[in-house]
Amino acid sequence: MASSLTKDSVRPDTPGSGKTFFGHPRGLATLFMTEMWERFSYYGMKALLPLYLVAPGGLHLSAATATAIYSVYLSLVYLLALPGGWFADRVLGPRRTVAVAGAIIMLGHLTLALPNSGTFYAGLGLVAIGSGLLKANISTMVGHLYDGPDDPRRDGGFTVFYIGINLGAFAAPLVIGTVGENVNWHLGFALAALGMALGLAQFLLGSRHLNSRSDVVPTPMSAAEKSATLRKAGLWAAVAAVFYTVVVVSGHYTLNWLLVPITIAGLVIPVVVIGRIKRDKDLDRAEQSKMSAYIWFFVAAAVFWMIYDQGGSTVSLFADSSADNTIFGWEFPVSWYQSVNPVMIMALAPVFAWAWLALARRGKEPSTAVKFAMGLVLIGASFFLFLAPLAIADGGHKAAAMWLVGIYFVQTVGELTLSPVGLSVTTKMAPAKYASQMMGVWFLAVTAGDATTGLLSIAGVDLNRTGIVALQAVLAVIAGGAVWMYRKRVRELMGDVH
Repeated sequence: MASSLTKDSVRPDTPGSGKTFFGHPRGLATLFMTEMWERFSYYGMKALLPLYLVAPGGLHLSAATATAIYSVYLSLVYLLALPGGWFADRVLGPRRTVAVAGAIIMLGHLTLALPNSGTFYAGLGLVAIGSGLLKANISTMVGHLYDGPDDPRRDGGFTVFYIGINLGAFAAPLVIGTVGENVNWHLGFALAALGMALGLAQFLLGSRHLNSRSDVVPTPMSAAEKSATLRKAGLWAAVAAVFYTVVVVSGHYTLNWLLVPITIAGLVIPVVVIGRIKRDKDLDRAEQSKMSAYIWFFVAAAVFWMIYDQGGSTVSLFADSSADNTIFGWEFPVSWYQSVNPVMIMALAPVFAWAWLALARRGKEPSTAVKFAMGLVLIGASFFLFLAPLAIADGGHKAAAMWLVGIYFVQTVGELTLSPVGLSVTTKMAPAKYASQMMGVWFLAVTAGDATTGLLSIAGVDLNRTGIVALQAVLAVIAGGAVWMYRKRVRELMGDVH
């Protein structure tokens, strides 16, 4: 990367002036590398997680329990993005929060690397907390590098940053997955810790290139607010500690005592947050109307992510037990399937960007509601496609690897249809009062979807059964049809947002 850093003629008052990174402020290199290594650690661990949970040499749990743990973990990561943004806004500021987050993530992966099942869930919790703190703030710092939303380099900067995310996500299963599956599970988790350590070192060494706004605490808490918050946090922590101590001592503790409350929170909190914003009397009529439209997109996204994120659990566990994971006779680790999505994202994202622009020039670009409908139909189609390898496995045969690659391909196309559009419409439709919080609200759609999957698994539903897979596929297609049927009404509610 160093070879791409060259002198460039930039206005002295431009953030990150001097050396540039592909024509962008030098600080983008710091954030690019930090996010690449953080995603390397996150996606590597995520690729290993469900396989380790069911492996005889791992925790040797049932597929349903493994899916529940995986789904609840993902739900918690995205749920914590909201307080992660709040913590930076009120306490430490984005730069210091990301530094703390990196240290917590590294500690979490090191805890996972310990050959002790008792510390495993503590490690997952630490990684979730750190990821929530980091996810909400590193993108904010990318924005700080530019002269406001009208800086012509801004969109390109986020595109470069997005490439870093997918480079890390692509490499992680190939490296961490291979070592974890073929050498030692805990060594794989240790490699994830090493990846985060490299990312944290890069961030600390390069943070001098970041904009000074990244050090600012936008709305610092007063001493009285800090004291009150600490008292409330301490009270709730004490209540939880007493409750779980009683449950453990009485001999009633099972894993569900931990999973069920988090799952319920993952379903209730998004509803409460959306409801609180919708009922806020400070919002004018136009903002209320936009929030009504946004609820359609939020629910659609929750259904989408409920199915999409099963690519790392339900589909991955099927591959582990029932697929012929070979290409031209060469067997590859199951975790490698998780590299299919990021490499396809990098290949197809420019195609989609070009296609939307080409259609827009002709006045034929689909509306946001139509794009969401397309995404839902595609994610449903991916699970209709899943029925084929399920039928092959039911017949006593191993399903070919290309069936699963096809599933991930269709899901990726659906993601590119819905996810970037959802991020964009979230920023456009956010009420002024909640402008800095709405990205966290968008992440809550992922929380709700994964929490639903977790709840089904906790209830003992086998998500690899043909009937359940078909039911989810039908649900997604129906949801897509509903969004398409009411697209004109949703467009009216969006007001001046295009």
